[in-house]
Amino acid sequence: MISSFLRELGAVTILGWETLRNLLKGEGELGEILRQMELIGVKSVPVVSLTTVFAGMVLALNTYIGFTRFGAGQYTGSVVGVALAKELVPVLAGIVIAGRVGAAMAAELGTMKVTEQIDALYTLNADPVAFLVLPRTVASTVMLPVLVLFGDGVAHMGAYAVAVGLMGVNSRLYNYYLFTYMEPWDIAVGFIKAVSFGLIIALIGCYKGLNAEGGAEGVGRATTSAVVHSSITILIVDFIWGKILPWTLRY
Repeated sequence: MISSFLRELGAVTILGWETLRNLLKGEGELGEILRQMELIGVKSVPVVSLTTVFAGMVLALNTYIGFTRFGAGQYTGSVVGVALAKELVPVLAGIVIAGRVGAAMAAELGTMKVTEQIDALYTLNADPVAFLVLPRTVASTVMLPVLVLFGDGVAHMGAYAVAVGLMGVNSRLYNYYLFTYMEPWDIAVGFIKAVSFGLIIALIGCYKGLNAEGGAEGVGRATTSAVVHSSITILIVDFIWGKILPWTLRY
């Protein structure tokens, strides 16, 4: 199991290096990159909005309930703001996009692999990494941070609505503690995580698709594996960032 994990990790790393090399060479069609940015970013706005707004609402509700036991309900905004920006919104958005976009990448490229369209690209002297992987990787790496920043705003609106509108927290105190204890670094941490999550989703999804075997059943396995591996890797990398960033940023 460990050897299989290390082997796949090495293969994904090699795919990432080949993608970077093609990017530096100026390969990849701008039109395809923009199309992927629309598919990954714009069309993911509804699902990211629903996920983050309810995450903000649930977090605000439970934070207020817990804090009122100690007479500290007015501090709800500070805790909710930091938790959403640093952890919940980047991780939830990453997992949701892994399920929506990573699965689509694996299924699309897997179908092309089992129907020998990838082999056809080789016969035409076209590099599948530059033609297929590069646009998806660039689009995912660029758009996921944008979705996270958007999700931050939506999540905070949901948290504010619950804390102030439902639970009766004073709006001035909520905003005061939110902006007093929440720093720009908190948003920066979430942004950095989102960049790495976008890269992970694209590389794993494309790798699984390019290595699909066994017809329709193999495509299904590749799709499932892409979602599971991407989600687990996001959680692992989130923990690693949590240990690294305190030494590099004012965490």
